[in-house]
Amino acid sequence: MARCLCDEADARRLLNPGPVTIVTSEWRGETNAAPIIWTTSLSMEPPLVGLVIHPQRYSADMLRFSEEFVINIPGPSLMRQTAFLGSKSGRDGNKLEEAGLDLFRGQRTEPPLIEGCLAWIECGVTDVQPFGDHILFVGNVLKVQAMDEAYAGMWKLEERNSSPLTYLGGTHYAIVGDPLEAQYEVDLQGRLIAETPEQREEREEREAQERERRQQEGDEGYEEMIRRNADQQ
Repeated sequence: MARCLCDEADARRLLNPGPVTIVTSEWRGETNAAPIIWTTSLSMEPPLVGLVIHPQRYSADMLRFSEEFVINIPGPSLMRQTAFLGSKSGRDGNKLEEAGLDLFRGQRTEPPLIEGCLAWIECGVTDVQPFGDHILFVGNVLKVQAMDEAYAGMWKLEERNSSPLTYLGGTHYAIVGDPLEAQYEVDLQGRLIAETPEQREEREEREAQERERRQQEGDEGYEEMIRRNADQQ
């Protein structure tokens, strides 16, 4: 595998694959919704989250004035609506209405929650700090809800439609999937054992099966089979 040099701006894209969030806000009877990619946990106790937003975005004004927001986490069923919400400013009209989204009221905050999402986090703004050309909004977590089929202490990732949507850039999205559990052993010196005998046996068996399939299908047939299997997942 070859390494390639990237532009410094690519750092944000490389860090992107976390859940897409749709942040809703409300101020003086007006509501707004905007996809926000740069979201993160900041503290466990107290529970704090952060949103990074450009100061010229309408959402920045809404959060600054209202001092509260809701993080809505959509799945793939809301991909088109998510892309639409990011395509225009809330200054031009009620994007939630134009997107045809159903809403419901939160338990601790005024902004609406979006039906059809997988999880919702209601927050109050506790701090606002500029960093470079963006602003960090710090939110105190007030209430959290999630769909049973999607989340149980961690994302289940059992079904495609119950898995978080992630953003890759432009109009490209992906779905979080294929959960893996890390299991490892250490030697007497506490160093990682790269591969146990059982793991080596399993790997060699998989590699043998793949070689056999490739011989049966031929290179082109094998690659086509891989593409078909990926499309069906």
